[in-house]
Amino acid sequence: MKSVLFVCLGNICRSPMAEVIFKHEIAEAGLDYTCDSAGTSAVHAGEKADSRMRESAKQREYNLEEVRSRQFEKSDFDKFDFILVMDESNYQNIRALSNRDEDIKKVSLITDYCKNESASEVPDPYYGGENGFFEVIDILEDAIRGFISETK
Repeated sequence: MKSVLFVCLGNICRSPMAEVIFKHEIAEAGLDYTCDSAGTSAVHAGEKADSRMRESAKQREYNLEEVRSRQFEKSDFDKFDFILVMDESNYQNIRALSNRDEDIKKVSLITDYCKNESASEVPDPYYGGENGFFEVIDILEDAIRGFISETK
């Protein structure tokens, strides 16, 4: 069974949304993966996803209510086959936590798997308006479908 970890800064917007979209997509495809999400910061540890992200997700028929924020731990390198980060800052933060080549090879930008969206990163919608949350969902749906098609 393949395992995937999605990572953003606070684990309250982008990475929990990626987790939920991924779970939906693998269930639809009947694939055998496990996944989780985490943040590079512990500032929101134990909290639900941002209320605006939960509402945007609900409008797209995703449910974020059960996801709780947690901080990335070095042991995650051993638990996951793929570590997909949302932006360059997350990428650098996660890579800095390990000096082992085998760990670093697991880390990539999720947007590397986009097929239709032309995004180099998944923008953090936290300080923006409502449309930013839907933009995140659009990018993540595309990237996750691309990732699944490349790794199944």
